[in-house]
Amino acid sequence: MLSQYMFNGLLLNPAYTGTHPYFTANVLHRSQWVQFDKAPSTQIVSFDGPVANDRLGVGLLISNDAIGITNQLEIGGNVSYKLKLGNGKLSFGLRAAVSNYSATLSEVSLAQDNTPDPVYAQADIRGQFIPKFGFGMYYYREKFYAGLSVPTIYAAEDKILVGTNPEYFTQHFYFNTGVVWSVAPMLDVKPSVLVKYVQNAPVEVDVNCNLLFAKKFWLGAGYRTGDALVGMLEYNITPQLRIGYAYDYSLTAMRDYANGSHEIMIALDLGRVSEIKTRSPRYF
Repeated sequence: MLSQYMFNGLLLNPAYTGTHPYFTANVLHRSQWVQFDKAPSTQIVSFDGPVANDRLGVGLLISNDAIGITNQLEIGGNVSYKLKLGNGKLSFGLRAAVSNYSATLSEVSLAQDNTPDPVYAQADIRGQFIPKFGFGMYYYREKFYAGLSVPTIYAAEDKILVGTNPEYFTQHFYFNTGVVWSVAPMLDVKPSVLVKYVQNAPVEVDVNCNLLFAKKFWLGAGYRTGDALVGMLEYNITPQLRIGYAYDYSLTAMRDYANGSHEIMIALDLGRVSEIKTRSPRYF
């Protein structure tokens, strides 16, 4: 669950890898449902850029997720191949990753008396390595993009199944698109949509709109169906350095018990300063 994905498509789609003519480093932290015990917490470090005369892209994504009794540290590599298509480019991306997965199942308690569940008393999972593979497609022009991805098509999860439990990992399908309209010399508008689908869960849609003032300051808002309202800020400190913040306000009964979710991002574009400046600001 992320709110600032529209500023770094690498978080959703391996085909986004290397779609800018310079390398980019990105750091993100998210604290979800603040005040909940063992609430989800996510940290992500990413790095990507073009190689082979911009025909290929390579990237690295490291993430850490702590959710309840589970923790997952994942390291993945992306590679993309780009084709010229009309006025834009079509990129195909592959992802290979390995997760170090742990779950302290012995902490699970029975609801009726808050005692440990004997079924899981000796079932802790510690440091199991889970290979994963994913795929994505991404079409982009200067002020338009559309992508379709399945970040995890397959996960070798047999080592972490307990008894006859169902799968831990399921395929998540993402489709996102966005466009930028220059409505005034000092104002750009960027509406975007993300559709998320996973089996046995309602389809979730994020509808967002970000305004860019003076080519430096982004101000945006979004609505996530059945979940939250999102406010977003991003500031281009220099053509190379950006910082962003997002706040999620829950629309569910959870808002009575938690102070929303916070997300902060820092990104640095690396390369020839002259080329970065000519392509600043980054719309996607």
